[in-house]
Amino acid sequence: MTTNAGPRQGPLAGLRVLEFASIGPGPHCAMLLADMGAEVLRIEREGGNGWPNPVADRGRSVLVLDIRSEAGRARCLELADQADVLIEGFRPGVMERLGLGPELLRARNPRLVYGRMTGWGQSGPLAGAAGHDINYIALTGALAAIGGGAGTAIPPLNLVGDFGGGSLFLAFGIMTALWERERSGQGQVVDAAIVDGVSSLMSFFAGGTLSLAREHNLLGGAAPHYRCYTCADGREIAVGPLEPQFYRELLERIDAPASVYEGREDPANWAAHAQCLAALFASRPQAEWCALLEGSDACFAPVLALDEAPLHPHLQARGVYQELDGRLQVAPAPRLSRTPGQARPSVRLDADAPVWGERAG
Repeated sequence: MTTNAGPRQGPLAGLRVLEFASIGPGPHCAMLLADMGAEVLRIEREGGNGWPNPVADRGRSVLVLDIRSEAGRARCLELADQADVLIEGFRPGVMERLGLGPELLRARNPRLVYGRMTGWGQSGPLAGAAGHDINYIALTGALAAIGGGAGTAIPPLNLVGDFGGGSLFLAFGIMTALWERERSGQGQVVDAAIVDGVSSLMSFFAGGTLSLAREHNLLGGAAPHYRCYTCADGREIAVGPLEPQFYRELLERIDAPASVYEGREDPANWAAHAQCLAALFASRPQAEWCALLEGSDACFAPVLALDEAPLHPHLQARGVYQELDGRLQVAPAPRLSRTPGQARPSVRLDADAPVWGERAG
């Protein structure tokens, strides 16, 4: 296929995004923009980046270029001249060495919003160092708080760093810059650093009174009323009745002894209470606990594997997953009432094919 034909729908229809292929948060941010109607053109090297992902890579046109060559650089400059947004995820200084840095590109296209996605940021003593999600969340205090009781910290996939503190903050930064551009007519550089984003995510804890010490961490799995338990069939369930009335409902529904409610706020009681609840939950299989607790105010959910989640009646009823190119994929989020987003497949462009489509409106 040579074109990404067909009308786009969503609030960002008509927005042109030039994405330089990377891994992790950059592609996820571009997917979010594409789902909301933006026209995303990915510049990719021959053979790809080694991390193909048919879900996160959806919604683009893909053009293979050697950006280290004069011809490739010239084509990139031409494309950036017509773009609204650029996304790149290289280490600081790489785009400048390629002759594609923000100063040059914004001199040619002053309206360009230049989105830079890194772990450490564009400045600081670690800016040029290699790193991954686990390193960024370790430095910001997030990783130390994750993991119940004894043992080392547990990396929460790369949800907190790459995506929570990375792609979502990059998307937010791009949208704020676009909003400001409506008044000034000028683009700007968005320095989206994962360490900045995760630090912002941690502001709830930095400004609150909750202890992050693992043995006292209410939201980290130490409390008996906010953790997972193993059932008789080896499956797990998650309970989170933080409020007293919700906790009381849970205990009443599972016929727990009254002593488990007494002193619930004192961490000194948590180990004994958790042991009692663990024995109760181990007495029945997961399905029975679902039948008893799901849909109640006990703050309950089964722990499902990723391939099981699309089958749950609640996610099915909301259409959280949809089929695209013969594969089940998550639907665009969030949902808009008047101009909803749309998941679209990616297409690879021929070298001489038309690139940008017509502007909306």
